[in-house]
Amino acid sequence: MTFVRSIALPLVSLFALAGCETIQIKNPFSSSPSSTAVPASMITPMVEKRETLVATGYAVVSVQNHKNPAQQRLLAIRASKLDAYRSLTEQVYGQQLDATTTVADMTVMSDTFRAKVEGVIYGAVLVSIAPVGEDTYETTLSLDQHVVRDLRSLYLSQLAARRR
Repeated sequence: MTFVRSIALPLVSLFALAGCETIQIKNPFSSSPSSTAVPASMITPMVEKRETLVATGYAVVSVQNHKNPAQQRLLAIRASKLDAYRSLTEQVYGQQLDATTTVADMTVMSDTFRAKVEGVIYGAVLVSIAPVGEDTYETTLSLDQHVVRDLRSLYLSQLAARRR
């Protein structure tokens, strides 16, 4: 019986891996003809299929650090706009995520995540700023796909320059 188990696991693993395939991904910003295009459409980011990116940011009025209610509203509007810009930046450049999990005696002792977004956004159009409920503001921004391609191209050229 143990002989069958010792052979069964490698055979199951072999059959599972037999269907695996390596896919080469073409850099959309590269003009190199040697790059191979990706045949699978599921690898193409959803962002590439949309004409315009839209991002919404939120901020609560009552938590703003000011005693004057009018100033609190202005600060909440500004914070919601910055949150919308952060959301656009995530969509254009992605998000760096660091995660750490500590396991002891087969029990998760701690689980921490840290996200970082970095990039430059220009050309965003302010779609709306509106109160949501009595204590929150919502700001919506949009960004044309042509600007997104320019931003990514500039970002990749900066990365290449840093590596030299």
